Amino acid sequence: MLTSQMAKSQISCWDKGAFAAMKKKKLLLVGLVCAVAAVFAVGVRGAAAEEVRRLAELMGWKAGIFVADIGAGDGEYTFAAVERVGAAGKVYATEIDAKKIEALKSEVAKRKVANVTVVESKEADTNLPAGCCDAIFLRRVYHHLTKPAEFDANIVRSLKPGGRLAIIDFPARAGLDPVEGVPGNRGGHGIPQKIVIEELSAAGLQVEKIVEDWPEDSYCVLFVKR
Repeated sequence: MLTSQMAKSQISCWDKGAFAAMKKKKLLLVGLVCAVAAVFAVGVRGAAAEEVRRLAELMGWKAGIFVADIGAGDGEYTFAAVERVGAAGKVYATEIDAKKIEALKSEVAKRKVANVTVVESKEADTNLPAGCCDAIFLRRVYHHLTKPAEFDANIVRSLKPGGRLAIIDFPARAGLDPVEGVPGNRGGHGIPQKIVIEELSAAGLQVEKIVEDWPEDSYCVLFVKR
């Protein structure tokens, strides 16, 4: 009887020890995942800040200018742009997805940023005010446009005379799912640089500079409104 009780006690102690070890291992794993996520987030923010720095230099941004981030997504590039335009400047962040719009608004409120305006865009319209922007950029967004001619006309309308537009995109790549509803001349998921130039030139803009070595195997075409 005593031997049986001792055996049960030993098993109970072993169970407690094993449970504690498993709990500790789980906590260490969670901590590791959180640490990796934090490092990744810092890396993403750093990459966005560096890309926007390069973009601002290319487009000639100055403190106090008004900029639009078309297809802002999670706002990473919007908030990097805010750092460049200063308190007297403004950044419009446009999105077509309702959930992303709400998330952007929440992030703006959380960060207490007074000079970011979130705008709900449409398939064929930025919904930006006429003549509101000194600079507009679309980062890996242009190849998603289903009505580029109409959208381009609205971009041009929103630019001030002398304003600049930057299109950051990439040629069609194998292995990516096709984008539904876009013109057939894209050649897949992506868009040839030549098509970007043709469409925005037809909208009334002039090519000012082409940068072939943009990050993530992309290109950047800079246009100006005369």
